[in-house]
Amino acid sequence: MPIKLPSDLPAFDVLTREGVMVMSDEMAARQDIRPLRIGLLNLMPKKIQTETQFARLIGATPLQIELHLIRMTEHQTRNTAAAHMETFYRPFAEVEASGERFDGLIITGAPIEHLPFEEVTYWDELTRVFDWTQAHVHSTFGVCWGGMAMIHHFHGVAKHILPHKAFGAVRHSNLAPASPYLRGFSDDMVIPVSRWTELKRDEIEAAGLPILIDSAESGPCLVEDPAHRALYIFNHLEYDSGTLKEEYDRDVAAGTPINVPANYYPGDDPSLPPQNRWRSHAHLLYGNWINEIYQTTPFDLSLIGTQQA
Repeated sequence: MPIKLPSDLPAFDVLTREGVMVMSDEMAARQDIRPLRIGLLNLMPKKIQTETQFARLIGATPLQIELHLIRMTEHQTRNTAAAHMETFYRPFAEVEASGERFDGLIITGAPIEHLPFEEVTYWDELTRVFDWTQAHVHSTFGVCWGGMAMIHHFHGVAKHILPHKAFGAVRHSNLAPASPYLRGFSDDMVIPVSRWTELKRDEIEAAGLPILIDSAESGPCLVEDPAHRALYIFNHLEYDSGTLKEEYDRDVAAGTPINVPANYYPGDDPSLPPQNRWRSHAHLLYGNWINEIYQTTPFDLSLIGTQQA
């Protein structure tokens, strides 16, 4: 089954050209099944690029998915057309007031790592989102800064500023091959990393949370939080082949000191096309997450977040 997207959403045409199965609202209405409702709280400045990256991954499973785009209520993006936001996004306050529930929710990263969490302009609303998930979302996936913010909110785990940006295609180790989220994973894998902060291994373990994927070079990557029905990933399996290149080229053009992303270009030569060596693991992780949701979420949406679920 495909992912259901509005036919005029830019990701619809992009994914159709790539061979990803997508369907319009009209086509989905003819199928007598309950699709999984997955929300995407998009905090990234390049909204359309991020929508497409995540839709590509969750749309590759054999299940029908409804993708719902959500934004912070008061925060106004400066990088995406207002018409796009008005057409395709709903403010969280509207979603919250509706009382509706979701099988899954992805909370993206945001380029505000240098700020203490409490100084982020929408922090109060975001913590409301985190608490709201406990009664309205079956499984939540916090990505990069979004994952760091969730683990800080629920467990008080701090983020620490790095002396240099962790940047490149970094080798990681599979610490939990029996986890349902890591079915089919290799013992080690390459994952894109792009951040100025880190979470300490011992502080995560002190919070009683299992680390599923780790790196000797860049630290913990994937953490499970069973009590809050959540996963936190601090790196970027969703990235396209050229996303690190775009970030590198942007910083070079701006005169910002930046290292060539490690282990990304052949021979670390930025004049050569970068190599994507994480695509298969990206599809595995998000496919496993969707499958685990499908196996455990209640058929009756109203039971999500209740003791009967």
